[in-house]
Amino acid sequence: MAVWTRFQQFITGNSALARWLILFVIAGLLYAVFRGYLRARKIQPNGFRWQTFRNEIFFAILNLAIGATILGYITSTWTAKGIITFNKAPTTWWVVGLEYAAYFFAFDTYFYWFHRLMHLEPIYTWVHKIHHRSTSPNMLTTLSVSPLESIINGGFLALFTAAVTVHSSTMMLIGPTNIFMGLYVHAGYEFFPRWWNKTWLTKWFITTTFHDQHHRYFNWNYGGYTTIWDWICGTVRPKFLTDFDQIKARTNKSLAAAGAAISSGAGT
Repeated sequence: MAVWTRFQQFITGNSALARWLILFVIAGLLYAVFRGYLRARKIQPNGFRWQTFRNEIFFAILNLAIGATILGYITSTWTAKGIITFNKAPTTWWVVGLEYAAYFFAFDTYFYWFHRLMHLEPIYTWVHKIHHRSTSPNMLTTLSVSPLESIINGGFLALFTAAVTVHSSTMMLIGPTNIFMGLYVHAGYEFFPRWWNKTWLTKWFITTTFHDQHHRYFNWNYGGYTTIWDWICGTVRPKFLTDFDQIKARTNKSLAAAGAAISSGAGT
């Protein structure tokens, strides 16, 4: 029971700095293990810049020190006042699924429109410019935002849970989703197969390439979790589908070459 309580506190508590640092270390270890696998899937093979990475470290620390502290204070205060409450009663899987879906698509809508707003001056300079210093994203880019942007994006969870009393079980899904999706879209590596954007069922879920192109080309691909609003509003980069296909073709070629090299070495 004590272990379970600590895990719940890790997911839903206010220790944002500790959560992000732990997950970042885990991501670094996984990168070391799967480096060869990842190399073939790199979206911008020559995009990494040490100077940009150093800047990201500075802004990430600044953001966590200020943004996470403010968000933690808001959440704890609203919880103490009863503005934010959670339903701790037993529930069914489909109720959890409905609550999670409500959060998922509500945040996606919130993020898309606020993201577009952040690209307008003077809001861009004051709120979003730091994040766009990174034109070739990596996982650290997730944290490299101004405290104001962190509060705007991260504040949605406080607003949502204040408006909707979700079950504690649902929060066990929402918490990790926030962290995972931020790291995933900024990873800089494309993991989905070549056919992903060619089927009606799958093309709505955002790919890493989709958000990577937002950093690289700036005024396209604003979605956070899905591509739905971008398709509706015509903000999908016109060459996105072609570029995605080319990236996957390059990946397949690299993997084939690596496989041939291994086979050749085994035969000697």
